[in-house]
Amino acid sequence: MSTPDSSISAAESSMDLPSNHKKTLTTTGESADESGDGEVWDAFNQSFRQVQTVLDRNRSLIQQVNENHQSRIPDNMVKNVALIQEINDNISKVVSLYSDLSSNFSTLFHQRTAKSGSEDKTSSPQA
Repeated sequence: MSTPDSSISAAESSMDLPSNHKKTLTTTGESADESGDGEVWDAFNQSFRQVQTVLDRNRSLIQQVNENHQSRIPDNMVKNVALIQEINDNISKVVSLYSDLSSNFSTLFHQRTAKSGSEDKTSSPQA
């Protein structure tokens, strides 16, 4: 079993996009940079970084809660209440961030589908 610090999270691995991701070609033949893909990937990357920051904070909070619990010191047990509330709030933030990511991805996908569908109709020869 790997330690939390040595494992790579899904958010971290999806953040590591190739440096040339802006130079790829889209299905219409224009560069991704021209179609705004670079900005889209940057926005997704920023969102994943926000998620990872919150998850890292929760990891730290959970470690604190465990240490406080193991100490069995009454004052530390009282501190755990606030720590657990913060963990709960952070989970809500992560859910919200992922919800926004999903919505943004869906919107982008539907815009692309509609755009490519309209380009196909205008570029196809008339019978």
